[in-house]
Amino acid sequence: MVEPVLKGLLPPRRLSSQTGLREVMAKFATGITVLTAGGESGHGMTANAFSSVSLEPPMVLCCVSRAARMHSAIEAAGSFGVTILGSGQRELSKYFADWRRPGGLAQFDDVDCTFGKHTGAPLLNGALAWLECRLAHAYEGGDHTIFVGEVLSASRGTAQDALVFYGGGYHDIEPRARQSA
Repeated sequence: MVEPVLKGLLPPRRLSSQTGLREVMAKFATGITVLTAGGESGHGMTANAFSSVSLEPPMVLCCVSRAARMHSAIEAAGSFGVTILGSGQRELSKYFADWRRPGGLAQFDDVDCTFGKHTGAPLLNGALAWLECRLAHAYEGGDHTIFVGEVLSASRGTAQDALVFYGGGYHDIEPRARQSA
């Protein structure tokens, strides 16, 4: 039986260890994105905590640690870009996950990107798709913030195959021809 947490009567239950949660979540395959913000606090970050929320109005969400530089960059810009990576972009995923890369917009100096016309966020070329979003809502979620963005523009790229993260590693996913039932 699941007991509800009501007005602090029952303490929230926690998993015994972060390692346990990481092991379980490693069994959930996700696409890989690079979140970006433009402006003076411009920044980029690899993320797989990303999802569609609504088609009407068009909205997506991303989850960002409050300790991450990306958190303050999204807040400062009031917007964010999303690049959905293709299979040939493994190194870009690793680059934007490396905390040792340069800060600010300097981290894009050697990256093939285009700055979004609605947000000024860098969008990485050669990807599966891109989104530009206006920050619509921000919700606390543990040690992360759930940023909900209203999609201002969405476009598809030339990449054909997806880059996926599963079981602690990268995998390339090729589209299959649809089979009729």
